[in-house]
Amino acid sequence: MEYKVVVDYDLCESNAVCMQVAPDVFEVRDDDFLYLLNETPDPQARSRVDEAQQRCPKQAISVVEG
Repeated sequence: MEYKVVVDYDLCESNAVCMQVAPDVFEVRDDDFLYLLNETPDPQARSRVDEAQQRCPKQAISVVEG
């Protein structure tokens, strides 16, 4: 099933927890900003994306089905 990753950059503190869990989807660069590398990752990445969403301390990550 297709899904889309959405980041609320107003909430995000770029603490890189998501990057530790799913480095192919999220990246915090030297400028200390989070970058969404792939907003529609493969289904195989879904469990890691879900974990990143759950572990985000600011709840800045959401997943939209469809």
